[in-house]
Amino acid sequence: MLTLRKHVLPSVLAVLVLSATACTSESAAGSRPNFLPEEVTSSPGRGATSTDPGIAAPRLGPASAVDARTVLEAFKGRGMVEHMEALQRVADENDGNRASGTSGYEDSARYVEEQLRAAGYTPVRQEFTHRPDGERVKTFNILADTEGSAENIIVVGAHLDSVENGPGINDNASGVAAVLETARWMKETGISPANRVRFAFWGAEEDDLDGSRHYVDELSAAEVRRTAVYLNVDMAASPNGVRSIHDGDGSDFEEAGPKGSQEIEDVLFRFFEGNSLPAETTPFDGGSDYEPFLRAGIPGGGLFTGDVESKTKAQMQAYGGVAGKNLDSCYHKACDTISNTNADLLKEMSAALAYATATYAMAPRG
Repeated sequence: MLTLRKHVLPSVLAVLVLSATACTSESAAGSRPNFLPEEVTSSPGRGATSTDPGIAAPRLGPASAVDARTVLEAFKGRGMVEHMEALQRVADENDGNRASGTSGYEDSARYVEEQLRAAGYTPVRQEFTHRPDGERVKTFNILADTEGSAENIIVVGAHLDSVENGPGINDNASGVAAVLETARWMKETGISPANRVRFAFWGAEEDDLDGSRHYVDELSAAEVRRTAVYLNVDMAASPNGVRSIHDGDGSDFEEAGPKGSQEIEDVLFRFFEGNSLPAETTPFDGGSDYEPFLRAGIPGGGLFTGDVESKTKAQMQAYGGVAGKNLDSCYHKACDTISNTNADLLKEMSAALAYATATYAMAPRG
């Protein structure tokens, strides 16, 4: 069950200061910046990392150049719904789905690449082979980088594929739309990132997270160290949904992310609090593309609006909707179409992703 939670950051976090820190990973020894507020400590993650609690942690405070209310206002008029409509058309033209290795996935990828190129990015395909039903199938991830220091890489991802028996519009054309508009918004507003942002559109998530697993497996030890955080968005427009953030420190659920994951949770809660919007935590349950990053010791977090869980009375009071009904009754079904989405919720979740992305992207090194 999701737990309603109001999360307040310490008022002392008023200055944006970032400095390099050191940590040791079982998978890759060396130093990596740790984006963690100074007065917040997170529980050790279940992934392959450990950190020295005596090392001074850098800080991200609310006095950054990113204003939560301004970002939300900007995203109220952005084109997330148009992206979902375009991916719905792709599915309609390709046997009703956009699964990895199919023509529907290829056409989905071309749409994403066209949008990225039009915004000024240079997308690349990272090819890999996966085995749905034991058959070797070639597919790919799409990656596009901003400018900024490669010493601190912020990966922002959503899976592009659908299940085979549906168009996958909430799951996960909604997440794709959020990532695309975050990328476009950063270009259009002239944000000059100090740290590099890598926008990722994963293939074969519906086949055991194969795309994100391949990406992480291909990272060198140095690249793992330089990956500061991973932000994930998987289902951002559930029709009876909630605003939920992954529980980075495990304080509400048993699973915690690597050190630094709590800070991601804090940044996302700060966005919703700044806009007087209720939000809650959701567990790291291994069910999305954050999992390979967490296992590699990379701090992770992100956004989720819900699937098969039933909405509680408390959630109905907080978010509206219908108590006792699934957050998404069409999860992994043919009815996961454009009509199975909540456009207002998508605007809020997309703005939250953009806020967190820009906050990390512009965090200066001390």
